[in-house]
Amino acid sequence: MSDKRLTPLAASLPASVPFVGPETQERAAGRAFTARLGANESVFGPSPKAIEAMQRAAAETWMYPDPTAHDLRLAVAAHHGVTPDTVILGEGIDGLLGYLVRLFVAPGDAVVTSAGAYPTFNYHVAGFGGELHMVPYTGDKEDPKALIAKAKETKAKLIYFANPDNPMGSYWPAADVQAMIEAVPEGTLLVLDEAYIENAPQGTAPALDTADPRVIRMRTFSKAYGLAGARVGYAVGHPDVIAAFDRVRNHFGLARISQAGALAALADQGYLRQTLDQVAQSRARIVEIAEENGLKPLPSGTNFVAIDCGRDGDFARDVLANLLKEGIFVRMPFVAPQDRCIRVSCGPEAETRLFAEALPRALETARS
Repeated sequence: MSDKRLTPLAASLPASVPFVGPETQERAAGRAFTARLGANESVFGPSPKAIEAMQRAAAETWMYPDPTAHDLRLAVAAHHGVTPDTVILGEGIDGLLGYLVRLFVAPGDAVVTSAGAYPTFNYHVAGFGGELHMVPYTGDKEDPKALIAKAKETKAKLIYFANPDNPMGSYWPAADVQAMIEAVPEGTLLVLDEAYIENAPQGTAPALDTADPRVIRMRTFSKAYGLAGARVGYAVGHPDVIAAFDRVRNHFGLARISQAGALAALADQGYLRQTLDQVAQSRARIVEIAEENGLKPLPSGTNFVAIDCGRDGDFARDVLANLLKEGIFVRMPFVAPQDRCIRVSCGPEAETRLFAEALPRALETARS
């Protein structure tokens, strides 16, 4: 029964967590996973310098964090060659998406995304009463031209587009992304989620242009930098768009420890390059494992590989369930026809080997 004190909008929403975390699944199974390859985290971990910085900052947690994240904001701006007034920090891209939707979407406003794309964006849109319009993937990739066409048709306030994409790992070259930015209709803002951009091939991201008010770029320390648990993301965009965040954001939302860790991680580009090399090696091994089992790995510009199991979603769900029973945590896309795949995150050799050993058995059981 719903609490009558809730707003009509809140009362209409499901009380659910968008993701079933590995910890929840471990509690249900009564045992820990032996390979954690499902959440697209950097299993290789953060820079030791970031860990040291967070350990030092732990003694200062009696103090509130800097509400402007001044040092980190300046460092991110310098890293990208932009001015600090074009950068905003937040509690991961998830937190920034929530603030952005709150700023731009009123009840009934149209918002465009891809069917099966990152669900947290949809969660925020529903939470603020927006009307979602979904465009299907084309060839296992988000379709920039179709997204723009739907935005024009619906007079959308926001378009959500991830490059590289989760859950398929696909990506578009910079020229295509720039063409999409140029085509954004008046009154619409393109939300370009680049959470995986560090793992993508050179030439995937167009140049940052903070004078362009048609696009806001979202990035994170959760993936390549290995700080998913610290919840640090940032957005780069036009100064007027960025300034609006101060109207609604949680000014003490970014913990002191998190700011210290991200600042140290950003400064350690040598460790980042080492991590990217490890991800590339693991990604190549996952491709080999898929092919050894007669499956089709999809091209990936991320720290995971989507593997086409060759049948329908029910078969892929059986394969996934069998892997979970063997202690291998992986995930899969939610929407057909992409749900014919499973999605395997890159990880250390030992965990990847456990996946390689379990996959043939999972497939055999599903086929029988």
